[in-house]
Amino acid sequence: MKKLDTPIGISGIAAYIPPYRVWLNDWCEWTGNQWPKIREVVGRSFRLRGSQHSVYTMAATAVIRLIDQYDIDPSRIKFLALGTESSTDNSAGAIIIKGMINEALISQNKQPISRSCEVPEFKHACLGGVYAMKGAVRHIALDGAGDQAIVVCADIAEYPLGSSGEPTQGAGAVAMLVEENPKLLEIDIMNSGSASDYRILDFRKPMIRFCKQKRRLDQQVQDFPVFNGKYSTTCYLDETLHALDDMYRKRKLNPIKYLRSLKTVFMHRPYRKMPETGLAIAYLFALSTGNSDDRAELTSYCYEAGIDPVNAINEMQEYSPDIKNLANPTDLNNEAYPMTMAILRIFRASRHYRREVLDKMALGSDTMLDLGNLYTAALPAWIAAGIEQALTENIDITGSEILTLGYGSGDAAEVIPFKVSKEWQEAAKNIQFAKAMSFAIDINEDQYINLHNGKSSEKLNYKPKNEFIIDGVGESAEKNYQDIGIEYHRYVK
Repeated sequence: MKKLDTPIGISGIAAYIPPYRVWLNDWCEWTGNQWPKIREVVGRSFRLRGSQHSVYTMAATAVIRLIDQYDIDPSRIKFLALGTESSTDNSAGAIIIKGMINEALISQNKQPISRSCEVPEFKHACLGGVYAMKGAVRHIALDGAGDQAIVVCADIAEYPLGSSGEPTQGAGAVAMLVEENPKLLEIDIMNSGSASDYRILDFRKPMIRFCKQKRRLDQQVQDFPVFNGKYSTTCYLDETLHALDDMYRKRKLNPIKYLRSLKTVFMHRPYRKMPETGLAIAYLFALSTGNSDDRAELTSYCYEAGIDPVNAINEMQEYSPDIKNLANPTDLNNEAYPMTMAILRIFRASRHYRREVLDKMALGSDTMLDLGNLYTAALPAWIAAGIEQALTENIDITGSEILTLGYGSGDAAEVIPFKVSKEWQEAAKNIQFAKAMSFAIDINEDQYINLHNGKSSEKLNYKPKNEFIIDGVGESAEKNYQDIGIEYHRYVK
């Protein structure tokens, strides 16, 4: 396997989660949805941003927490990257966060982030944060040797009322410290796998949706995506398989032996069932390339599903569907791999499913039931929650390989192996992910509708503390001075 001369990875993680919480069992009562199904497929609750929050306030709060929790010298930060699909400025990105952080640091008589710091923003749906992380590793491996980098993933997942995506909403930010000789996780980008293919209708955010929307302090811009749920699931599964295949080839791996060897897997998680389905499909495909015993296991599922094993294996190994062809009104509900999906239903009821899928995703999974979809921040949030659980429950993961998969609609996927550092416990003590989630305000239906509509709710009685807020929004469009739509921020101690 290829290796970097000096290991590079993550030495710290910190998060910001907004306090406004919607319990999904309450949401089911408001909307007439079935709670048992929502609980099984989606989770328990999700968070909403408030009128004082934006992707920039959440990201900046996560970053300043990272600096404080890990006693980082900001002057050493030479790469500050923002991964998001919720930015509201088409020109500036991470520089907004840098400015907010520096103002707060200087007010506290601390050193600001270095003037010679690069400030890119990475956008590719939910994969932008992973691309930002890879960019940070490449920076430190090349011209930024000896530097430190911060990658912050921040997003606001919103869907129209009554849509299938509504229960999968969420908001939050996760910041990561990236450096040489990492104290938490070594990132092995040399042996990662990549895949991408344009899918037309999967999940898009065309700018035409913003027409006629106003932007004031008491009215947030709403960013509801254009999406097709069943088709999006198909895209996720197909890109996952291709990214895994790329990694298998690079590392000359036996797919089924490798998947069985793993103890921990973290995948992009828009809702509870999606990553479980992704790993399960990957396992079935891996069985089709295995030895006679592996094929026998797959055959048993096939017979129970009433499917000819030869046809199923041909679908997994020989068939390469063009998912773009499903991007039309008549085919959006069709399966790309119909026999495999039928076999999956049998596999889920087998004794192997828990060991090969659920157990590998156990770390942090309970915490994630209360987060909702964080888009770019979903994967790093799960990693943070999982490592913190391993620390709390004295689960020894030292030196183990963790497989991660990031995915972004549109479509692209990145499979990246991580190696747990020897001193991970000390770094994990400062993650404080459970603390970031501990403060919550449970909201009722009227408050939910107000927040969902991007409006403030006077009855919430929330006083920000130790976080950034939107202090105002510019309205001037004069000849000699313009600030229309520009957010002004303030750090509240």
